Amino acid sequence: MIGPLTGKVALVAGATRGAGRGIAVALGEAGATVYCTGRSSRSATRPDRPEDASPFDLRGRPETIEETAELVDAAGGSGVPVRIDHTDEIQVEALMARIERDVGRLDVLVNDVWGGDALTEWGVPFWELDLAKGRTMLERGLMSHLITARHAAALMVEAGRGLIVEITDGDRLDYRGTLFYDLVKTSVIRTAFAMAEELRPHGVAALALTPGFLRSEAMLEHFGVSEVTWRDAVAIDLNFVHSETPRFVGRAVAALAADPAVLERSGKVWSSWSLARAYGFSDADGARPDWGAHAARQAFGRAARDAHARYVAGFERDDI
Repeated sequence: MIGPLTGKVALVAGATRGAGRGIAVALGEAGATVYCTGRSSRSATRPDRPEDASPFDLRGRPETIEETAELVDAAGGSGVPVRIDHTDEIQVEALMARIERDVGRLDVLVNDVWGGDALTEWGVPFWELDLAKGRTMLERGLMSHLITARHAAALMVEAGRGLIVEITDGDRLDYRGTLFYDLVKTSVIRTAFAMAEELRPHGVAALALTPGFLRSEAMLEHFGVSEVTWRDAVAIDLNFVHSETPRFVGRAVAALAADPAVLERSGKVWSSWSLARAYGFSDADGARPDWGAHAARQAFGRAARDAHARYVAGFERDDI
């Protein structure tokens, strides 16, 4: 079957697991060729997983880029696994040269490299945070995006078309609970805005995108459930009933990539649930979760909304 992205070429940086894997598979579902990159590979020696490791500790986790590429193939696309560290500019340059040599184009870049969950120190004031962990979070979650976008943009500008998607957490400017996590997640939103300003005259769009409460492999493991039995975790956390699979945000990316008017969305931050309403897609199970609407009804959502309003009002008053 010919999909809306048949003949298109995408690079999903950070496609090993979670949102990155869901995005890669959804792009394949739409017919794209997808370069699936990350550091976890069957071809590389990986450390044994510690018995007491958190589900969010990446050491020895079973997911690989090759597995993601196979899922892309099974969905109807063409998956190309490439082991790469996106914080290494030499490796990124080599990747772009390979893509140009192999297929001669790059239509979509999704920056989803993160690797900061195990480094995030929740509940610790910023003056007590481990600076080495914070520096690594910035290197992995922000610099990797900037390096990759810098080299991908050249291909897109030359072609006069393209889409860069920055994956973040949250679509507001309220505080995300701990300094380095907040800095990374808000910085990639600002990165999308800044890139959009310079890319728009060249016909290239750049935007940020957030999923909702994601049923990633690590989150399912954390709750002791599978994608088949995930509703059992609602007894542990009622918010989980409004969660979504990684395919949901993936279908948001696929819809954006297929939209001839995507430049109109450039420079902004979007959510999986808002784009589902706009484009009419559903999650892998046929549901259409709306984490934003749910969060707005909760105390934490109201607090975030109020903080965001104060932040914006401060700019309008030139107080901050």
